[in-house]
Amino acid sequence: MKDISPGALCGAVLTGGLLAVALLGAVWTPFDPMALNFAARLAAPDAVHWLGTDEFGRDVLSRLFAGATTSVWISFVTVALAVSAGTLIGVISGYFRGWTDRVLMMLNDALLAFPGILLALGLLAIFGANQYGIVLALGLGYTPTVVRIVRGTVLSLREREFIEASRVMGNSDTYTMLRHILPNCIAPLTVLATSMFGWVLLAESALSFLGLGVPPPEPTWGNMLASGRPFISQAVWLAIFPGLCISFTLLGVNLLGDALRDRLDPRMRR
Repeated sequence: MKDISPGALCGAVLTGGLLAVALLGAVWTPFDPMALNFAARLAAPDAVHWLGTDEFGRDVLSRLFAGATTSVWISFVTVALAVSAGTLIGVISGYFRGWTDRVLMMLNDALLAFPGILLALGLLAIFGANQYGIVLALGLGYTPTVVRIVRGTVLSLREREFIEASRVMGNSDTYTMLRHILPNCIAPLTVLATSMFGWVLLAESALSFLGLGVPPPEPTWGNMLASGRPFISQAVWLAIFPGLCISFTLLGVNLLGDALRDRLDPRMRR
């Protein structure tokens, strides 16, 4: 415990808290996050509704719990999609090089020319504004970044002695990539995936805020922030609490990502 930095501990606590809230929100919330109660419309935080209610009388705390579940699910699946596709393309491109590398990198660089959020906006126009459309759009948008990281790692590994020894022993390219190349990509991928989780969560919140994410009435932190904007002078808590959730989550993920980078990257070790 002595070698754990305060930043790493804080990041782990915040990220663990997010995952705990997301799991809890999937099975239980204090109130039904969809239930309307116009008698309690825009009620301030009190002993019954700890974080107040929104313009339809829905409990804000319950909607934050449900929104955490949705945001975490979208972020997790998107990162898994981007890392899986990017790792496959990056390993093949870096290992075989030649025309395979040139063609794959040409396509990858074309995608990298578009900012991730802009590419996601274009793809959402095709897929539609729903959870699966967001996952596909953001997954494709962030895959090129994974490809570049994995390809760079593979290019440095393929010239190492143990890779040459595997070839001399007669092992197939597939076996060499799976047994020797891929395990050595886990450390940079772990750091990248942790940081990407925060990027995706922020992008999903931004898309929902713009009305291009998960459509209401299903809650996400982004559309809760957007729906509370017209009432900010009457019920400031509608904007404060979703904003704080996004801010603390990004802080925790970034601190955890920095700690993993310091731990797994030999160049960062003292």
